[in-house]
Amino acid sequence: MKLLMHMCCGPCSCYPLERLRAEGVEPTGYFFNPNIHPYEEWRRRLNAARMFAEKVGLELIVDNHYGLREFLSRVLPLVNDDDTIKNPDGHHARCRVCYAWRLGATAEYASTHGFDAFTSTLLYSRHQNHDVIRSIGETFARRFDVEFRYEDWREGWQRGIDLSIELGLYRQNYCGCIFSEEERFSSELRKRRKKFFRSLHSDEP
Repeated sequence: MKLLMHMCCGPCSCYPLERLRAEGVEPTGYFFNPNIHPYEEWRRRLNAARMFAEKVGLELIVDNHYGLREFLSRVLPLVNDDDTIKNPDGHHARCRVCYAWRLGATAEYASTHGFDAFTSTLLYSRHQNHDVIRSIGETFARRFDVEFRYEDWREGWQRGIDLSIELGLYRQNYCGCIFSEEERFSSELRKRRKKFFRSLHSDEP
């Protein structure tokens, strides 16, 4: 199988690549993450992806588009003052837009460059919405006539961390966009989010 693997960063690619190679699949990496803010953070993550690819012998395709303005124009209608517009499971509505932009670009590239399938290292993260990612991936798979390979790599969370440390990769401490950066470092927003998630489970026995 000729597989195009969207890479959100170097560390998140460690375990997926290990598992794919164990299954006899040699993917090609594809870095397209115009949502990342600020520019220097985007550059650090791109450099980490390049370093990872070089160290493990992975072919890497890079889209150098830094799309902060376009990203904001896409998601701002979904974000109010305290960013409480969420899906029923507590994930932000803006994340759907972000997933769709990146997965759509990956699917289109895969389709037009002779790949059989595409996937994403977003599926390694315990912080992402797998159901939404899978649904979006399958939608673009039908649109571009290319298979979406869904893999639940979350079981290898610690293994991926260990591998990234062994390789000396830069490890980020927030998802990537300007809103996730604020949530990571704002104690007020963290409290609101904890309160929101508690309310989701308040009726559970």
